[in-house]
Amino acid sequence: MDHIHLVETNDRRRFMADLLLADESEAIIESYIDDGLFYTIYLDDVHIGVCLFVFPEEHTVEIKNIAIQEAYQGRGLGKRVILAACSLFHKKGYKEMLVGTSNSSIENLAFYQKSGFRFHEIHHDFFLKYSEPFYENGIRGMDMIYFSRPLTP
Repeated sequence: MDHIHLVETNDRRRFMADLLLADESEAIIESYIDDGLFYTIYLDDVHIGVCLFVFPEEHTVEIKNIAIQEAYQGRGLGKRVILAACSLFHKKGYKEMLVGTSNSSIENLAFYQKSGFRFHEIHHDFFLKYSEPFYENGIRGMDMIYFSRPLTP
């Protein structure tokens, strides 16, 4: 089986194309790109994506941006990245992982539930601050849907 590796890096802006796969606004990405911990994702020795984690509370880690390049999507790699991240942050003493996605991101809503997350809270009108409206699946992105999952061994 191929191995997923998360490699911490500070060279974040080099990966803007990857970050834009998960967030439609470069201006919004710029507002958080220097926060938290940034990892590049490798499948064996091939770069396939990125993930950025922030820490909103003492024992909580949040996936702020996670993106797998399109050529590698649909293979279960995203779920494996989340499992690797859960293990990494559990070992660092974190108790809970959060992630948010748009109400219009039907695939993401299903993906996070299949990855062990449960609905946590809704931030109404979150995406109305984006400079341009966006639509997915014929639905306007307006609300941020947050999921959570416990980090257990």
